[in-house]
Amino acid sequence: MNIFLNKKILIYGLGKSGLSAFRFLKDKADIFLYDDYRSKIKSEDIKKKLVKFKNISKVKFDQIILSPGIDISKCKLSKFLKKNYKKVHSDLDVFYSFYKNDCITITGTNGKSTTCRLIYEVLSDQKFDVKLVGNIGNPILSVKNVKKKTIFVIEASSYQLEYSKIFKSKYVAILNLSPDHIERHKTLNNYVKAKFKLLKNQLKGNLAFIKKDDFLINRELRLNKFNSKIIKVNTTRTDNFFKIFKNKYFLTETNKQNLLFVIEITKKLNVKKNLLIKTIQKFKGLKYRQQIIFNKKFLTIINDSKSTSFSSSVDLLKSNLNIYWLLGGIHKKGDNLKLSKKYYKNIKAFIYGKNKVFFKKKLFGKIQYQNFDNLKDALKKIFNIVKKEKFKNRTILFSPCAASFDSFKNFEDRGLYFNKLVKKYVNKI
Repeated sequence: MNIFLNKKILIYGLGKSGLSAFRFLKDKADIFLYDDYRSKIKSEDIKKKLVKFKNISKVKFDQIILSPGIDISKCKLSKFLKKNYKKVHSDLDVFYSFYKNDCITITGTNGKSTTCRLIYEVLSDQKFDVKLVGNIGNPILSVKNVKKKTIFVIEASSYQLEYSKIFKSKYVAILNLSPDHIERHKTLNNYVKAKFKLLKNQLKGNLAFIKKDDFLINRELRLNKFNSKIIKVNTTRTDNFFKIFKNKYFLTETNKQNLLFVIEITKKLNVKKNLLIKTIQKFKGLKYRQQIIFNKKFLTIINDSKSTSFSSSVDLLKSNLNIYWLLGGIHKKGDNLKLSKKYYKNIKAFIYGKNKVFFKKKLFGKIQYQNFDNLKDALKKIFNIVKKEKFKNRTILFSPCAASFDSFKNFEDRGLYFNKLVKKYVNKI
């Protein structure tokens, strides 16, 4: 039975995900809407469906669809949601109730968006009917023209998976796991469990691709049994495999690992090898994710604004020389820099923003650092140094290891701002 069809449903959180769920379900169920920031809603269609806080407990809802950004322990409906947690679902659950298409669902701490995008491009170039959705920016319920043969490539965050109960995916990948979003999940174990819901819900004969040498992943595999076939991806290959791909984007360890997952997954879909290689050769990556925005003579500049933790920056710190590292923002609880001592002398750090104390503690006695009030001042200082050392090879690495919300709307806004600053300063040298 479809648990959403013709039911009384509350949709909580009216961002992209919540609004797409409303538009998808409004002709299929009796919909009520709620948002913590009611006053910001301008649409008359939405206002008509809004239910007041004082009336929430008076309505007997069959199901509750929660937007990923809603934290049950901190939102206005916290008590109500905890009391009715069995009814809480995500948009992934709604999708699964109405569609039974093949899905390739990618999760992990780092590399999800890049891996999803590359799989999507590989399949598109081979004329598959494929849709790219999920945490990458396209809500899964916003997709049109879905056919039986349509394949969905889904980026799934721990926030989405935390609230999902019935969603199943034929193909699943957990790229890697390291401590992340602990402020939301409370414990590392809860975070890992949220990711592993994908495997837990798989059916016999489904395929799960996991990183072979990942401690947290292997610990969870030892503690539980799963129905799906587990395929361990060896991400430590050092043979001539990568020489056939003449693409600088795949020089970092993270992107090499992403590529290996893509190859293992697409093998199961019988893609043509020659077309696969062509797609990988021309792949340019995603904006603000380890993106080389300037590379001439003595200077390379990398915009990795997407970085929100130390673990997402480590590979770039290992794979570049003479690094001027820009970092700062809202740090993640429990985050730590796990970088070998041999790299310390290769890096000079430039910490910016209001949360400098955290980063200073993490770098003290390891990496030389300077402090700045804002990103603009920090980058200006770096370019002044570069001018003086004009003929020495240098890498400016913008990899903040933190959330952007202290000064920017999101990581894209932060990345765009960095690019504008770079353009201004580069022209002067």
